Amino acid sequence: MSAVMKLKTLQGHLEDLNGFAEPKIKYEQYETPAHLAATALYTIQTQFESIENCTVLDAGCGPGIWSIGAALLGASVVTAVDIDEDALEVFKENVDEMELTNIDAVQCDFLDSRVCKWEGYFDTVLMNPPFGTKNNTGIDMKFLRMGTLLSSDSVYSLHKSSTRGHIAKKVKDWGMKGSVIAEMKFHLPSTYRFHKQHSMDIAVDIWRVYHPH
Repeated sequence: MSAVMKLKTLQGHLEDLNGFAEPKIKYEQYETPAHLAATALYTIQTQFESIENCTVLDAGCGPGIWSIGAALLGASVVTAVDIDEDALEVFKENVDEMELTNIDAVQCDFLDSRVCKWEGYFDTVLMNPPFGTKNNTGIDMKFLRMGTLLSSDSVYSLHKSSTRGHIAKKVKDWGMKGSVIAEMKFHLPSTYRFHKQHSMDIAVDIWRVYHPH
């Protein structure tokens, strides 16, 4: 299965995007590296045909790297949601600079029950959910669960590899199927003051969770 542009071209476009102006720790805002996002999106399209001509939701979109990547790979329409107004400002600048017309941004809390009005609406849900620090424990799984409710086909989500067993069990409990489609390194620069190391690499999995047909 093919993609509308080469991986290298896609990565080049994503490297040009602006990131968070001032990342907010309460939302666990970390930028997804362009290489990781491009490789993940490319895999999602070429292995599962889940981007081109699909309706795509980007949950917790931040500055929009997943949304914009999906649009560049030929998604028919992309809906991006984020709780943070400042992140959406950067997102809109990025969309304008790329001159993309098929992306809508919505400010809301993705975990708000009103989001359920979109139940089963999207072919594909993309997310790099908050990893769930001590104040936010379990938020990654709440994001993933909401994604499964809104998708009619598949959710592609980024999680720490250390949570693999836990996710596999949850996916089974929800009556869904799931597998890790890629293992990658998430390079985390020292974004916040409390970070001891200058930067670190975290092992992450890209999960595909889908409804058994």
